[in-house]
Amino acid sequence: MESAKIGFIASDSEPARAALARLKERYAHVEPDQADVVVALGGDGCMLETLHRFIGRKVPIYGMNRGSVGFLMNVYREHNLIERLSRAQQVTLHPLHMTARHRDGQLDALAINEVSLLRETRQAAKLRIRIDGKVRIDELVCDGILVSTAAGSTAYNLSAHGPIIPLGAGILALTPISAFRPRRWRGALLPHTANLVFEILDQGKRPVSAVADYTEVRDVSEVSVYEDRGIDLTLLFDPEHNLEERIIAEQFVP
Repeated sequence: MESAKIGFIASDSEPARAALARLKERYAHVEPDQADVVVALGGDGCMLETLHRFIGRKVPIYGMNRGSVGFLMNVYREHNLIERLSRAQQVTLHPLHMTARHRDGQLDALAINEVSLLRETRQAAKLRIRIDGKVRIDELVCDGILVSTAAGSTAYNLSAHGPIIPLGAGILALTPISAFRPRRWRGALLPHTANLVFEILDQGKRPVSAVADYTEVRDVSEVSVYEDRGIDLTLLFDPEHNLEERIIAEQFVP
């Protein structure tokens, strides 16, 4: 990593842009598209955007927190960056692949955190859920539902009262959002090999949108989701800021 070409990216926030200027003065760098390692400056939103941007290049991403939320970021420090990159531990993530069918065709998108289905109007959504070809819930009445990766389990999934998942668990979280019927259903943990299909019932009266991270398609009729193990995303973390440890520690926050 000492001879690696570094590229810098920053969010639009003032702290991130100021940090970008200082780091570019201090370290030799290239354009991000020519870099061997990309240093992202911002919060988790910046990290997600950076991962999506370089999803085809397999370039490792090292984040430093210059935003409001930085669960996927390392602590910001300007000194010893080359040494930190050399010591950094790699974490490999696999995104979710969403195929959303709607009246004009279909849209395919990738999600690093989660795929969410959300009601569009005051009417609750009605969904049928199939997992690996078998109907598991014939009719779920809810505000929505989401499928979360382990990396995304501390984000929207946790806010919706879903479980936190350790990175190496090989599990996806299926978490309802304000489920009305079945009233006692709180979601499920599924193997990462599961193929999920959501059929939107009564879609004319109860329209639903589907969101993969920040890609949204409205008025969907059916949404399928699976983990794409053919795509590797590499994040770099300081050993003392290990992502897997922080995900475990998050379960013990009072």
